[in-house]
Amino acid sequence: MDDWIDYYDSTHTIYVSNRHRDVHFAEIARDIIGYIPSPGAVVLDYSCGEALSAPTVAEACGKLILAEPAPGVRGRLIARYALNTKIRVRSLDDLRTMPEGSVDLVVMNSVAQYMTPAELDQAFAVIRRLLSPPGGLVLGDILRPEVGMPRDVLALLMMARRHGFLTDALWGLARTALSDYRELRTKIGLQRYSESEMLAKLAAAGFTARRAEHNIGHNPWRMTFVARKAE
Repeated sequence: MDDWIDYYDSTHTIYVSNRHRDVHFAEIARDIIGYIPSPGAVVLDYSCGEALSAPTVAEACGKLILAEPAPGVRGRLIARYALNTKIRVRSLDDLRTMPEGSVDLVVMNSVAQYMTPAELDQAFAVIRRLLSPPGGLVLGDILRPEVGMPRDVLALLMMARRHGFLTDALWGLARTALSDYRELRTKIGLQRYSESEMLAKLAAAGFTARRAEHNIGHNPWRMTFVARKAE
């Protein structure tokens, strides 16, 4: 995961325009809010990235913890949300010292593809310890083995058409083809799981899980799983 952390800590071009960036974060915030169990819930966004719509999520819960491994991104989050009393920024290492059972909902969205299977298992162990007895894990944007980059491109173009940035998306795709992201994705690859593989992985980590009807975010060809601590 270290190479991907370095990439996202750099000045990257994964968004084709400001409109793309804003729509992306707004859609994710909307979907996360749908899983928040109560207005007083403590929510943890695991490897949250820039989290530009975090205030929207924070309004729907009691406390929002943004856990981010990239130090540069984490610094920007601290500065951006310093005055928001409902948002706290943490490193992934900080999560290991948080009290057991102190979180009601953990969201890990579009993260698993950048982790080795062993790293994901370690993350599941930390998350399971943090979850309160009725708490849940939402694991979003899981890549499937049979679905490749063309579907990712199509999903982006569909979103761009809906939200009025199709021309920017076409230019952005051309830039991405020559970018460090494409090079890194080709060199390292992304982790992919079938539905049965991810359900088995969650079960081995001590969760009972099901696949959600809809994926978090804009890509309908990826998967989201909803899990709870197994008895």
